[in-house]
Amino acid sequence: MATSLTMRAASNQTLGGLFRLPYSFLRSFSSASASPSSATSATSASASVSKPKPKRRKKKNLFEVAQFLPNWGIGYHMAKTHWTNVSYEITKINLYKDGKHGKAWGIAHKDGLAAADAPKKISGVHKRCWKYIPSLMKSVESTPTPMKPSEHAPTAEVQAA
Repeated sequence: MATSLTMRAASNQTLGGLFRLPYSFLRSFSSASASPSSATSATSASASVSKPKPKRRKKKNLFEVAQFLPNWGIGYHMAKTHWTNVSYEITKINLYKDGKHGKAWGIAHKDGLAAADAPKKISGVHKRCWKYIPSLMKSVESTPTPMKPSEHAPTAEVQAA
């Protein structure tokens, strides 16, 4: 019985050696032929990693544009990006808690002139296509009038006395 076990172990080692030789032999051929293509694929992979696609800028809704303007953009002109010669002068904003959603009212302007007298609710304020129109000045009514320095001088002297 011991003899049969040793014979079986010897035959397994011989068979294992026979399988190892052709496998390593085939492996050497496959790695030699694959190395130029793998080098090419490695350089193409590194080229694709080194040049990432530029990220697309996320467009802003009306409130995300208005948050950077003084007084949340009240009195300033804003329009959708695909509109031409049309804008809204913001008169009132009702913000929700997160600061990116809400309701807005404004006066419609066409070619820089007011199209209506009364403000109306602006539709599509949550769509991501709004822009600020810097060329149209803030309306004269909403800008405070500065006082002359000569008017402030006598009040300072009166307070000092």
